[in-house]
Amino acid sequence: MTFQWTAVATFLYGEIGVILVLCLPFISPLRWQKIFMIPLWSKMAVFWNKMFLTIIVLLIVLFLDAIREVRKYSAVHVTEKAANVNTNAFDHIQMKLFRSQRNLYISGFSLFLWLVLRRTVTLLTQLAKGMTSHAALETQVNDATEAARKYMAENERLQEALSEKEGSKKKESAEATDEKLKKEIEHLKAELQKTSDALKKANNEVTAVKKQSEGLKREYDHLMKEYEWLQ
Repeated sequence: MTFQWTAVATFLYGEIGVILVLCLPFISPLRWQKIFMIPLWSKMAVFWNKMFLTIIVLLIVLFLDAIREVRKYSAVHVTEKAANVNTNAFDHIQMKLFRSQRNLYISGFSLFLWLVLRRTVTLLTQLAKGMTSHAALETQVNDATEAARKYMAENERLQEALSEKEGSKKKESAEATDEKLKKEIEHLKAELQKTSDALKKANNEVTAVKKQSEGLKREYDHLMKEYEWLQ
């Protein structure tokens, strides 16, 4: 095996190893996001697109070269077999054909797994972002619910205070107090309505993020099934 095909085979084995590591179930997408945020990876991300395109071009060139070799030696193999020439020459041509076919498979699978690897990293990143947004929205919903409960308790307390003031002997003082309490109740109702709207909006956002997370999970499972089928 020449140097270039040895390098391609090594690259293929490396791709398989990286994909297997990315598919480990006990490493969550959030953990992978933290790993991707390491300063070393951040510096490499600047050149990631250029490196990805460069490797794609190299693999395509090698794949096309392997196809050319397979077609070349396949034609020679058929010709030599029909001509019934020397056995050693026929075996040599058959060996060349086998090597060209092997190189075709190596370059083809390397190209395919390189695309799968990029897509897997992208899906893991998107899933981690979705999980982070979901956690943040849940925190906001919990805070909004707690604030709504607080306002409702305050409203009940003011209503009780209003009922007590209605039975007061001092009518003028009671009316002034009632007016003040009514204003406070109206203010609290407005705040409660505002909080309810915020809670509804947060619930809608949580639902949207859950749907997005489920879509990303289904696409990730689809890629896993394709990878298992390739194996």
